[in-house]
Amino acid sequence: MSDATPTAGPTLRVALGEYDTGWHDPALSLSRAGELIARAAKSRARLVVLPEMCTTGFSMEPGSQAEPLGGAQTTALAKLAKQHDLWILAGLSMRDDGAPTLFNGAVFFSPSGDVAAVYRKQRLFTPSGEHEYYVAGEQPAVLVIDGVRVSPFICYDLRFPELFRAVAADVDAFLLIANWPAARGAHWDALVRARAIENLCHIVAVNRDGVGDGILYDGRSIAYGPWGEELPDARSGRELAEGSTRPRIVELDAAKVAATRAKYPFLRDRVDSLLPASSG
Repeated sequence: MSDATPTAGPTLRVALGEYDTGWHDPALSLSRAGELIARAAKSRARLVVLPEMCTTGFSMEPGSQAEPLGGAQTTALAKLAKQHDLWILAGLSMRDDGAPTLFNGAVFFSPSGDVAAVYRKQRLFTPSGEHEYYVAGEQPAVLVIDGVRVSPFICYDLRFPELFRAVAADVDAFLLIANWPAARGAHWDALVRARAIENLCHIVAVNRDGVGDGILYDGRSIAYGPWGEELPDARSGRELAEGSTRPRIVELDAAKVAATRAKYPFLRDRVDSLLPASSG
């Protein structure tokens, strides 16, 4: 673990919202999400991170499953954020309002129930034909929540470290949401931790569990600090004694990221940052 000593700074209390999403069953999925969010609120979470396509499962039927902002699913999630006075990051199968464009999105809902930001998955999973149904995003997203800078990514994005490096200097934490099959669990374990270590920042990675469309998912949701250390559950001893019911809660510390990066200037020493400026 890093011996960099952080000073006091902003922190963000995050719930890892792993659950079994209903397959093409938004009502069931939202009911389960609502129960999880209520538990997170009782544990004083400020942000609840839900999986990729958390209301439908990883659907290749966006014609019947995708909704625009303002649809029933986003409206329900916005109400949950406002009801519990916290932030929610939720993965959704989406369409542009008034346009045919379909995309795999990650939506931030603020405690006031507003949509604060939308991220579009940049790398589509070609083995499943995702690229045949959805349009890839082209830009990252960065949002500041309680003074902590966060950037969302979705599932297959994890295999492309250049996406994370592009925003690393501007964030304190990556938020990765996924429908990552159990069959590739070892890859998940290695790649999630690598993104934290190589960028010297936190990562919160939330996967679904259960079975969707015949595919087994085993969760493995996890959070790491900027030195690659697993973050402990931040719930109190009393809360844990009452039962280990999910969601797990972690604390993200922006000052710890700054102190680690100051002591170990790995990002500054990137080869591309050392190249001479173009003469025109």
